Amino acid sequence: MQKHLIAFTKTFVQHYAFIMKTLKKSHESDTMSNRIVHISVQLFSNEELARQVTEECQLLDIMVTVLLYMMESCLIKSELQDEENSLHVVVNCGEALLKNNTYWPLVSDFINILSHQSVAKKFLEDHGLLVTWMNFVSFFQGMNLNKRELNEHVEFESQTYYAAFAAELEACAQPMWGLLSHCKVRETQEYTRNVVRYCLEALQDWFDAINFVDEPAPNQVTFHLPLHRYFAMFLSKAVKCQELDLDTILPDQEMLMKLMIHPLQIQASLSEIHSNMWVRNGLQIKGQAMTYVQSHFCNSMIDPDIYLLQVCASRLDPDYFISSVFERFKVVDLLTMASQHQNTVLDSEHERSMLEGALTFLVLLLSLRLHLGMTDDEILRAEMVAQLCMNDRTHSSLLDLIPENPNPKSGIIPGSLSFESVLSAVADFKAPVFEPGGSMQQGMYTPKAEVWDKEFDPVMVILRTVYRRDVQSAMDRYTAFLKQSGKFPGNPWPPYKKRTPLHPSYKGLIKLLHCKTLHIVLFTLLYKILMDHQNLSEHVLCMVLYLVELGLENSPEQESDEEESAGGQERCHDSWFPGSNLVSNMRHFINYVRVRVPETAPEVKREPPASTSSDGLASSQSSRRKSLQRENSGTAQVFSLVAERRKKFQEIINRNTSEANQVVRPKTSMKWSAPGATPQLTTAILEVKESILSLLIKLHHKLSGKQNSYYPPWLDDVDVLIHTEIPRYSHGDGMTAVERILLKAAVQSRLNKRIIEEICRKVTPPVPPKKISSAEKKTLDKEERRQKARERQQKLLAEFASRQKSFMETAMDVESPDADIAMEVATSEQHVSEAIYDCVICGQSGPSTEDRPTGLVVLLQASSVLGQCRNSTEPKKLPTTEEEQIYPWDTCAALHDVRLTTLQRYFKDSSCLQAVSIGWEGGVYVQTCGHTLHIDCHKSYMESLRNDQVLQGFSVDKGEFTCPLCRQFANSVLPCYPGNNVERSLWQSHSNKCMQDLVQEVEDLQEQLGTFPVSISSETNLSKEMESVMKDIKSTTQKKYTDYSKTPGSPDNDFLFMYSVARTNLELELVHRGGNLCSGGASTAGKRSCLNQLFHVLAMHMRLYSIDSAYNPWRKLTQPSQDKNSELISEELPEVPVLYRDVSSLLLIQILTMPQPLHKEHFTCIIKVLFTLLYTQALAALSVKCSAEDRMAWKESEALKKNASSGEKSWEVLLGHVISELSKGKIYEEEEAEELTVVNPDSVECYLQQFCLPFLRITSLLQHHLFGGDLPSCQEDEEFTVLASCLGLLPPFQSAHPFTSASCLDWPVPAFDMISQWCSELALFADRQPDQVKVLLIQEPKWDLPRLLQLPENYNTIFQYYHRKTCTVCTKVPKDPAVCLVCGTFVCLKGLCCKQQSYCECVLHSQNCGAGTGIFLLINASVIIIIRGHRFCLWGSVYLDAHGEEDRDLRRGKPLYICKERYKVLEQQWVSHTFDHINKRWGPHYNGL
Repeated sequence: MQKHLIAFTKTFVQHYAFIMKTLKKSHESDTMSNRIVHISVQLFSNEELARQVTEECQLLDIMVTVLLYMMESCLIKSELQDEENSLHVVVNCGEALLKNNTYWPLVSDFINILSHQSVAKKFLEDHGLLVTWMNFVSFFQGMNLNKRELNEHVEFESQTYYAAFAAELEACAQPMWGLLSHCKVRETQEYTRNVVRYCLEALQDWFDAINFVDEPAPNQVTFHLPLHRYFAMFLSKAVKCQELDLDTILPDQEMLMKLMIHPLQIQASLSEIHSNMWVRNGLQIKGQAMTYVQSHFCNSMIDPDIYLLQVCASRLDPDYFISSVFERFKVVDLLTMASQHQNTVLDSEHERSMLEGALTFLVLLLSLRLHLGMTDDEILRAEMVAQLCMNDRTHSSLLDLIPENPNPKSGIIPGSLSFESVLSAVADFKAPVFEPGGSMQQGMYTPKAEVWDKEFDPVMVILRTVYRRDVQSAMDRYTAFLKQSGKFPGNPWPPYKKRTPLHPSYKGLIKLLHCKTLHIVLFTLLYKILMDHQNLSEHVLCMVLYLVELGLENSPEQESDEEESAGGQERCHDSWFPGSNLVSNMRHFINYVRVRVPETAPEVKREPPASTSSDGLASSQSSRRKSLQRENSGTAQVFSLVAERRKKFQEIINRNTSEANQVVRPKTSMKWSAPGATPQLTTAILEVKESILSLLIKLHHKLSGKQNSYYPPWLDDVDVLIHTEIPRYSHGDGMTAVERILLKAAVQSRLNKRIIEEICRKVTPPVPPKKISSAEKKTLDKEERRQKARERQQKLLAEFASRQKSFMETAMDVESPDADIAMEVATSEQHVSEAIYDCVICGQSGPSTEDRPTGLVVLLQASSVLGQCRNSTEPKKLPTTEEEQIYPWDTCAALHDVRLTTLQRYFKDSSCLQAVSIGWEGGVYVQTCGHTLHIDCHKSYMESLRNDQVLQGFSVDKGEFTCPLCRQFANSVLPCYPGNNVERSLWQSHSNKCMQDLVQEVEDLQEQLGTFPVSISSETNLSKEMESVMKDIKSTTQKKYTDYSKTPGSPDNDFLFMYSVARTNLELELVHRGGNLCSGGASTAGKRSCLNQLFHVLAMHMRLYSIDSAYNPWRKLTQPSQDKNSELISEELPEVPVLYRDVSSLLLIQILTMPQPLHKEHFTCIIKVLFTLLYTQALAALSVKCSAEDRMAWKESEALKKNASSGEKSWEVLLGHVISELSKGKIYEEEEAEELTVVNPDSVECYLQQFCLPFLRITSLLQHHLFGGDLPSCQEDEEFTVLASCLGLLPPFQSAHPFTSASCLDWPVPAFDMISQWCSELALFADRQPDQVKVLLIQEPKWDLPRLLQLPENYNTIFQYYHRKTCTVCTKVPKDPAVCLVCGTFVCLKGLCCKQQSYCECVLHSQNCGAGTGIFLLINASVIIIIRGHRFCLWGSVYLDAHGEEDRDLRRGKPLYICKERYKVLEQQWVSHTFDHINKRWGPHYNGL
């Protein structure tokens, strides 16, 4: 076998070039390359095989040559630097080869074989190969060049940068990391020397090819310098792992100067891009700037670049380096002591952010230690802390954001031990919670308190942020931590963090902090900030102080105070500062400075005193002009950044002498110039008389806003000088930073300490008042302007409101001329105030009237939630095996359905349709956000929505809209019935009418059905609206849920539907309250309940149907019938016996057919009568349950007690009577009673109360909505008594004897007569259908609250069962299987196989199972989708991994576990019908799910 394999591999290698050629030409390169890699990865992953082929078939040569050949086909001339004469060629990123990543199979094979030590060793030893490889890498050097557009916005934004970044990462960086992984030990030094040598040769060739001398071409940038990065990374490895002496492999100074130019150019360009100077190049340039620092690229791009700059800085002259930086960032002209200057290369609006950029870059350069001495674990920790400080992160996003060593074999594999241990050390886990706004939180990691306290490093955050806002976010979080922990109340500045020590090879980097150029810059900036010059910011000050502090922390060796002070004076003449040590330079006083300013500047008028330092920072004079100045001013001398560089570069000076005089480019827009004239620059002498120390102290005063705010702390407590690490200095604002720096300066040198004390003793003169020049006025801080704008806005709004109010008042007066008469009336009946509604559209408030009705914003939705109640307390489980199937026989909806069908079989249809309620499935639920609007305003609002072309998440044609005020989803408006709030109290006065009179009144009121209040019979706007809303309610649910009659379209259907809507809404409110009324209180929704308005609308429609008085159920309940035989004669089916009728339905029929508003006493009367019926039903049900012997016993005891006075109120007596009456029929004939175990009085009492409770609950809710008044709260065992007394059923009872439910009975006519009559109906029925009598008796209802199916703990259980399960309809395994979480049905999502009349299966199921609402778990994605009507949304997942994260589409393949809290929330939203309000991202599904 092995032989064959070797033979095959050799053949494969011999054909390698041909295979790649074919690949390049192929159109379907993706499929082909996948197939090639499948073969090659198996051949080349075997180290033994790879080594053999390398040795015998020159595999490496073939690969590199093929790669080279491949790229050569798409080279173009480089336009970098010298466009005309450039000899350098680069790949063209627009070519298909790069755009489609066609080269990746090759590169991946190459990386694969380089992972073998033996092969890599061969590569690193073979000089010829290295030369070829560097040649290959140089094709990518300088590719995708960006040229800054200065005039027009670029027409076409090229997206080639994707290809460029991918190419550099895959073709250059990945092989580099592969090679680096073999250079880990001392013995491999030779390899590093080889790579560095050929890399430098390639770089030298590149510099020659592009004709580079020393100045980069302006307005150009390329982010791709792979040769620089190879050089940098191998240097870093050499020092870190191989103990090589850096200087032995570094090139000469001139080469270093060239090497630093392009990486520095990138840093400056980043700053330009963020300052919007490249805005005309389009968004793609921002994309490049982001990709360059993004986590997958940063350690192959920005990190090596900064490291290379650190190496150059540590070896080059510091003054040269610092001046190069400011020159690259184009802010040299800004660094002048003069208050005005001219910048020849930068517009003034960009100066501030470019200066911030330059300083930030210096801080990064001097603070970062990623390659300068940090260990891998320290790096990982720093990276992690930086990411966590920006935002809380999930585990997977952290893994993604931490730049790992890109080479897969490098050993730091994310998720390895160190990652987890570092994570647990720096972060706390926040379990996934659900926010009230409805957004789902994942499990997050958040930094520990001590991390904020000790490790928050703003520098690292700045380096790693892709978006600038993340830096702000980190600072905000830091601020919040300090406030919370009480460490600092105000707005803190970024904290200063101590750095890990530098590796000895890079000690030269410290020189940057101790060079005169930097000190002059720092001095100048401190002075400018103190004098409030324009274009400076707190950020600039912050960075300046940071650099000062870095300098103090890293001072070279201790200076000897005495010797310095003696010889110091003489040496000052030649320049600003005596030496280069920051510690001593800080105290050096600078008296006069010569500046170049425009003639119009305020500084011009002074005469130069004798001794002057001169600041030529802003001038670009030639050396000639400089010598003239020296003659004039004696001791004054120009120190110019630019001049300093010119000394280093003789040839530039020669080139530029002639141009020096025309240096000032005319600029008409100079703010302070006379129109049209270009101000001339002249020299002025400034009196300064400050040192860095004195500037710091004055800044402290300025920041605190108090004179003499700084007092040296060591005067009170000498210990501060010894223990410098004082916690109170570690967090704070600018003042804290200044105090910390002054303390460090004092600790480092006695002289500094003395001078600080001296400065503080002299009472500082007040800071000169700020003269605002017109230029500065324009740059008044944006914040201030915003603040003012905000105040103005508030003032305007307040004014509007008061104006509107006064207008409304006057308007109202005009409208009612007889206002005074109205007033008198009002005083006499003050309590009859009308309900006032505010319209949220026009803002006016007033009552709802017949002509201009107001309406509530409502959402009507069909709901089958009630139908899902089951009569078991165990929730059903989602089936995960073939055995566990769910059958919907025991659901509430199914049982109600069966009952109605049975009734319809034996009784008269119209009477059946009043004996039950429907709406358990497909009932209409009405909810409101509580806001009202005029119905005419609503119509115009809808019109405007219709014309609005914006894509909305809802369909205006279906009447959908969002509430104009709270944006809650709605689809109709429910008219408010004109009338008053307080009428309720009028009707509540208890009259002393006796029961008989009330019964008669109720009957009379029902007789008047035909006559309506005038308003309703005549067509008014109100009645029209009521009709239209009724239509809306009807059309909300499907036809099958409204038609139950045997004769389609019969009015009985409508009648049934309407009172059932009321029933559905009451029942649902009960469910929302947890199934009972123990909690009491106002309606949970309070203002959000619309039942009152809904009742008016329903009542108005119900009264259109008159009930034939002969059939009026009220009579049957209150009058013993005269002739008992009439029913037998008629042919047709009999009416439903009263004992088979649902009492709650009867209640609603009675209430809704009475003229509104109803009197409380009539309401109570109806309840009392219905309660007697309910009680009798309970007794009948009970009688069937007990055994024959028990029945005999009850019957006999009843006969004895019957004549006792309290007989009508004792259940024993009544039960006996019921039994004796029912025995007359064939009811107890066949005996298979599921007997009550023990029939003792207590269990009977309990049974009766439980039987009556549902009715009492519904009635109490109804009373609460119709008449106001809170619901009392109570314990569960008292619920019956409390509700009964609340409803007025319970006479004020004496607590002497125990309470029985029968004491609530109040019979309108003798009880025994009524009971006999009701029972006789059953007896008659029993004669005809003996088997059905018991079935139809109303049983004790025991519904549990609606629940979703219970899900298994582990997602895998579901996945394994369902993802291969075949669909029952089409018997195929669905591509996207889904399962309904309400009933467990398995469906094909989007499956065309199960489509019926253009409806896909999920949509169809959502209509059948949930009347339009479906909750489906997508098996292959672990997410839940909600279908609501014609819209759907992704709800999220209830299965999370061990880190509390979702795994949508199961991409990460982590084990997932149920999150009970989330599932509870899903269930809660389902039961409360709030999917539409809480989930924001809805889209239409076009029936395609």
